[in-house]
Amino acid sequence: MLQGNDISQADYERFRLFLEQACGIVLGDGKQYLIVSRLTKLLRDEKIPSVADLLNAIQRGHPRHLRDAVIDAMTTNETSWFRDGGPFEVFEKMTLADLETRITPPCKIWSAACSSGQEPYTISMILSEYIRKKPDSRLKSTQIIATDISNSMLAMARRGIYEEHALIRGISAARRQQFFKQLEGSWHIVDELKQRVQFREQNLLQSYTGLGRFDVILCRNVLIYFSSQRKTDILTRLAQSLNPGGYLFLGASETISGYTDAFDLQRTPHGVVYRRR
Repeated sequence: MLQGNDISQADYERFRLFLEQACGIVLGDGKQYLIVSRLTKLLRDEKIPSVADLLNAIQRGHPRHLRDAVIDAMTTNETSWFRDGGPFEVFEKMTLADLETRITPPCKIWSAACSSGQEPYTISMILSEYIRKKPDSRLKSTQIIATDISNSMLAMARRGIYEEHALIRGISAARRQQFFKQLEGSWHIVDELKQRVQFREQNLLQSYTGLGRFDVILCRNVLIYFSSQRKTDILTRLAQSLNPGGYLFLGASETISGYTDAFDLQRTPHGVVYRRR
């Protein structure tokens, strides 16, 4: 089994450079253990003896799937339903009412770095609940674009099938009954939610222009992995992707301060959100 001390400092530096250039993630010093925990299975399955050999194979471009497999393994896919709570309360109790009166349909929402789909499906749940209370809502035609760099996560999200343990965190019994169907021991997202969401591959380091413009962007718990220069670039391009007055939701430990002046911070009883100037 690969051990941290099997990775030379030179190979560690090579891997850090590859990872930042490929997907923007910055590994700090002494993170060899993280490479070991994430890549041991991949190296074993691909019959590659070392990180040095892995990097050499990626540089040669063979096998062609190897680069994507490494990015898949190294990107953090921690997520849950209604994660952190506050942003979804802001969205439900304040954002939707503003969008109702202000936008020209269809409303467009982008869930960036959506992982296995919990965030965009959570947004879709809130929309369904809102529309049921307001059947003539202008938000009935809302479109949710959900993106991630990981093809394996996107495949899981598109299926919309979750095991019991994945529903324990954040889903009430009432919402489970309303928005899921239990089939063969797994829980399937109902079509009402799935039809509102489109999943696409997107590297946040690359152009967003093909996605169009949005009224709401959620880019939560992602910027913490990027360098300051990358954060400035991403936030600048996120601002360009938002309509004036549009909403940007970041993670609880993330901020725009020092990176862009394109937003105003709006405080609410449920949390903070950024508005495009």
